[in-house]
Amino acid sequence: MIQKKTIPVADTTHSAFVWVRNPDFTPPGRNGGVDACAAHEFTPPRAGDLRTLLETFLESIIGTVNATAGVVRLLSPDGCTLQIISSAGLSAELQEEAESFLELDCEAGDKTTLGHIIHSNDISTCESRQNCPYASCRFQSLVAAPLEANSLSGAPLGILTIFFDVPRKAASQVMNTLAAFAEVMSATIEHTRINRETSRMERLAARQEIANDVHDSLAQTLTYSRMRVSLLREAIHTGKTAIAGQYADDLDEALEIGQKSTRALIADFRCEMNPEGLSAALQDLAFDFRKRNAIVLEYHNRLVDFELPLEHEIQVYYIVREALTNIARHSEATHARLFVDANFGYYVFTMEDNGRGACTFSPIEGHYGVLIMQERAQRIGGEIRVKSAAGLGTQVQLFFPEPPLDWRAVNE
Repeated sequence: MIQKKTIPVADTTHSAFVWVRNPDFTPPGRNGGVDACAAHEFTPPRAGDLRTLLETFLESIIGTVNATAGVVRLLSPDGCTLQIISSAGLSAELQEEAESFLELDCEAGDKTTLGHIIHSNDISTCESRQNCPYASCRFQSLVAAPLEANSLSGAPLGILTIFFDVPRKAASQVMNTLAAFAEVMSATIEHTRINRETSRMERLAARQEIANDVHDSLAQTLTYSRMRVSLLREAIHTGKTAIAGQYADDLDEALEIGQKSTRALIADFRCEMNPEGLSAALQDLAFDFRKRNAIVLEYHNRLVDFELPLEHEIQVYYIVREALTNIARHSEATHARLFVDANFGYYVFTMEDNGRGACTFSPIEGHYGVLIMQERAQRIGGEIRVKSAAGLGTQVQLFFPEPPLDWRAVNE
C-alpha cells in the first residue's frame, strides 16, 4: 500500500477554472466506511518487492554510517509529489517527526536535491523544531542524496534522506558513502521497474498467442455454418420448407455463437494498452485526450510504485478510456481531470468534469456504457460510482481493493 503522506513538489493550475480540492473517497461499508478507515489506520504497510529491497538498503546504510534513521521518497508519475515509499529506524513517533521535517521549512533545502547534488543540512535550528511536540525530537541533521535514472540521462527518481542525532559537521563526513549507496539504490529502482515492464510485455504476448489460438477455434463454427448454408440451399431448391427452416435456425445459432466469441476475444485479449503498463497507458490516454479535444485535462498519478495484475490493468484502462470518451463527447465541459490515488486499502481512479452534468454518461450505441463499466470493475472486485447533477459536472470513480500479497506468484 502506498502511504498517504505526500510532499508537494509543484502545483498545476489553469486560468479561468481551478479544482477546489482533490477528489474525495469513502470506502464501502455499512457505516460510511468508518470501519474500513479504522482498520487501515492500524494495519502495517504492505511490503512489495521494491519496498522490501529499499528497506534492506536503508538498514545497511544506517548501520554503515551510524545514522539514526532513513527514508526513501520517490517522485510520482505526475511529477507533483514525493512520497515516502520506504523507511528504516523510525518508531511511529519518529516517523511523524521525520515527515514534519520533510514537509515544513526544513524540507526546502532537501527539495533542491531532486535531480541535483548530495548535501547535508542542519535541522536543529529549523522553525518547526522550536515547538517540537515529540518527546525525543532527537534529529539534529540530515544528509540527502538524489536518486537518478542512469538510462534516462539522469532523470530524477526521488530522494534518499538519512537522519542523524549529531550536528551537521559530523554528518557531512558520510556524504561520499551515501552517494555510493544512492547510486546502487537508483540502479535497483530502475532494474525493478524494467523487470516489471519485461514481465508485463511477456504476459501480454502470451495473451495475444492465446487469443490467436482461441480465435482459430472459430473456424469450426464457420465450417459448420458453411455446411448448413449448403444444406439450406439444397432444401430451398427442392422445396423442403420445414427442413430449410431448421437449417436456417441452426445457421442463425452458429452465427450468434461466433459473434459472441469474436467480441469476447477482441475485448479480453487483443488489448490496445501500452505494453509498458497502466501508468504509461494512462499517460497515453491523457495525451490523446488533450490532442483531440479543447477541454483542459489535468492528470495526476500519486502512485510512485504502481504495479497491478495484468487483468486489473486492462480493465482499468478500458474503464478510464470510456469515461474520458464520454467526457469528450457529451459533457460540454471546459475542464476535466483524471486523478489516480490509493486510500484505505483501495486503488481509486477518479474521472470528472465541470460540464453540464446529469446525462453525461448515458450509454452510447457502439460504445461501452456505465453498465459495461460496472461489469469490468466487478471482474477485478471493484465498483463504479457516478455522481452527476445538472450544471455541476459529472464524476465517475472506480475503486477496487489492493490485490493480495501473493498475486505476483499467482500471475506468473
